[in-house]
Amino acid sequence: MKKQKKIIISVTNDLYTDQRVKRICAFLHDTGYDITLCGRKLKSSPALNDRPYRVKRFNLPFTTGALFYASYNVRLFFYLLFHKTDVLLANDLDTLLANRMAKSFKRNTTLVYDAHEYYTGVPELESRPKVQKVWQRIEKYCLPKVDKMYTVNSSIADLYQKLYPGKIEVIRNISNFIKATKSLTKKELGLPLDKKIVIIQGAGINVDRGAEEAVEAIKLVPNTVLIFVGDGDVIPALKEKVRAEKLTEKVLFYGKQPYELLMNFTMQSDLGLSLDKDTNINYKFSLPNKVFDYIHAGIPLLVTDLVEVKKVVDAYQVGEVCRSLVPIDLAKQMENILFNKPLHAKYVFNTHQAAKELNWKNESKKLARIYG
Repeated sequence: MKKQKKIIISVTNDLYTDQRVKRICAFLHDTGYDITLCGRKLKSSPALNDRPYRVKRFNLPFTTGALFYASYNVRLFFYLLFHKTDVLLANDLDTLLANRMAKSFKRNTTLVYDAHEYYTGVPELESRPKVQKVWQRIEKYCLPKVDKMYTVNSSIADLYQKLYPGKIEVIRNISNFIKATKSLTKKELGLPLDKKIVIIQGAGINVDRGAEEAVEAIKLVPNTVLIFVGDGDVIPALKEKVRAEKLTEKVLFYGKQPYELLMNFTMQSDLGLSLDKDTNINYKFSLPNKVFDYIHAGIPLLVTDLVEVKKVVDAYQVGEVCRSLVPIDLAKQMENILFNKPLHAKYVFNTHQAAKELNWKNESKKLARIYG
């Protein structure tokens, strides 16, 4: 009987909401790998009893900042050092240093790097050039020792290839969602029954991602509410704005939800927004998960003019690229998509057609070339 290959997968989050990691773990498990998934444990971290593989969560003395990244990588390094494995899979640059150092002691181990974004171009680093330089040095030290690498879209792959020539595969953040096990009604979800619903969903509802403009625009769209399903650094300020301006019936917040429940909210919506701004290199070339979630849920999209997002929307005609983020212009375009019945029906039909091609079953075929 062929020996089962071992793989240790590392990520700095608490594992619960990371759908990309969950999908790739599921693929590797089905392929026959013996998996250990490493992350961190927070006080608020839900249990992960549904995973058919081992999960190791580190309790750390720090939860943010340089001390967190340092303590996580030290703990991860010693864990990797004393556990046998055939493959090390590092997710993002904040786990790569420990993996690269552990590989130095494991000659027959393959190091794979999954870059979820162009890490050194995130806005949190671009606004702090000294910290950015530290991460750039870590990247320069680690990436030449990586055996295989893949990232989330071709634009980011091109950026990396200019700095580190070599074959970089593209595995997009396409969900494997087909249909929810249980389809909930608007009433069960606590949604208004008599209004159109516009949604912004996901784990990264942050500054410069268009949420503020969406709130301003929704004031001008009749018989319509804007819902946020997810979390991010801009949400507390938005909640305060909504309270202060008495918009609690126009803008609703549902917080972070398990993926299947998140998709129930999405399926009950009439329009999905992805309004990231071209304010930094990472946003410029981003392709958010929610773009594919909206397509799988069968709702039209309204998106900003970012390279990868525009490419999907234009190719499959599943919605529109917004002409402007000025609230009155955004509101007019939202209203036209929502209340022009033939146009809305056309976009809905096209999402169903696009989902036949843009699905995890097709995307994961490329993983077979990487992992065998």
